[in-house]
Amino acid sequence: MSTFGSLATAYSGLTAARTGIDVTGQNIANAGTAGYTRQRVTQSSIPTVQTGFVHGTAALAGQGVSVDGIARLGSLTLDAGLRVATGSSTWATTRATALSDLEDGLHEPGKDGLSAKLDAFWSSWSGLAAHPDDPGAASSVIASASTVAGALASGSRAVDAQWTTVRATAATQVGQLNDAAAQVADLNGRIRSTLASGGSANELMDQRDQLTQQIAGLAGGTVRAHADGTVDVLLDGNALVQGTDARTVQLAGADRMADGRPVTLQWAGAEPRDVALGGGSIGGALSLLAPASSGTGGALAEAAASYDAVATALATTVNAAHARGTTPTGTAGAPFFALASGTPAAQGLSVVPVDGSGLATRNAANQLDDSFADALSRLGTVAGGADSTWAGFVAGVGSASRTATSESTLTGLALTSARTQQQLGAGVDLDEENVNLLSYQHAYQGAARVLTAVDEMLDTLINRVGLVGRG
Repeated sequence: MSTFGSLATAYSGLTAARTGIDVTGQNIANAGTAGYTRQRVTQSSIPTVQTGFVHGTAALAGQGVSVDGIARLGSLTLDAGLRVATGSSTWATTRATALSDLEDGLHEPGKDGLSAKLDAFWSSWSGLAAHPDDPGAASSVIASASTVAGALASGSRAVDAQWTTVRATAATQVGQLNDAAAQVADLNGRIRSTLASGGSANELMDQRDQLTQQIAGLAGGTVRAHADGTVDVLLDGNALVQGTDARTVQLAGADRMADGRPVTLQWAGAEPRDVALGGGSIGGALSLLAPASSGTGGALAEAAASYDAVATALATTVNAAHARGTTPTGTAGAPFFALASGTPAAQGLSVVPVDGSGLATRNAANQLDDSFADALSRLGTVAGGADSTWAGFVAGVGSASRTATSESTLTGLALTSARTQQQLGAGVDLDEENVNLLSYQHAYQGAARVLTAVDEMLDTLINRVGLVGRG
């Protein structure tokens, strides 16, 4: 190698060290940037080129260092694990939040719960049995019955409102899913073009990874990488994003819980098909929105059905006992509760008597008889009655809520672990970057010293050789 060639070798060292400093500075600057993946310079030595016999030696040094690229230090395996953990966690969290809200709305145990109101209702009948001709006792029965009917209607409407809220949230998230898919498709095109032209697309890949992570949180799914730098995003085995093309999905099915139809996610198009989701917040919402099905349907529809079951059991048992007596006006078999047709039972339950004249406090001979009120006061302990139906419902919601909360906690811990593992490989370690910065700084100084030494050699050859003996 010529002395001038040594300048190129020293210069390549300066360039490599400077690039390393630039990349280290980029890492340090983005240490707090969400989704940033640390980068490293990839370099290789440039071998010598044998052009023929070189006088004096056949052993030649290489020609310096080549900067081959700037690599992202992420792991496809850890990234995939993080996406899976995210989808599972958001699915479980969505369900846990909804079931917790549902349980809180029951107000059990407590004075505002239906159990306490039912107890007061049965106690009022006991009071009427002790004083069948007391207008105050009769008013207490009607007032407590109205309180029970109002509590059932209020609870049922709250569940209906929660169902509507969950559906509206899911519809918003479907829009976010479509937007994220479109952005991934756009980034695919930009990344492919950048890589094809020899540029670095690391920051664009970071943006895309954040979007695929968002998609995983919304709908689960998987990501498949290609050699040209693009990725496919799959839902239920079908491509949501393929290259630079993105499909759209839509929420279909019931708009109201009363419709009784399932709410589904579908591929948009002339022939929409359902998308089965195994994770993500949308998947969790769809599981909550499913129609009632003998206790195995969606949690919210099952809750509404349970409110109706309690109202029906209450009306059936009370009316049957009340019908055995006669009112002070001589009416026999008068119903105490009415159930409006065409509406949910819990919301259509109403009290028929408006005062003591409508209560069964007499027998067929029109004599005061406390046996009917006494029998009504004992209905709270009847198997299959309103109280036992309500208690079973409350216990079921509590158990489901605890299970969902436990699952949410476990999947949250798994997500934290997956994120920690991913960050260990992809995150910026400032201590490591400071060491790298110092290393590149010393490399730069060393290359500069080589450059100075070669420059002095050339100066000797050009300006000093041949001066000896001149006078």
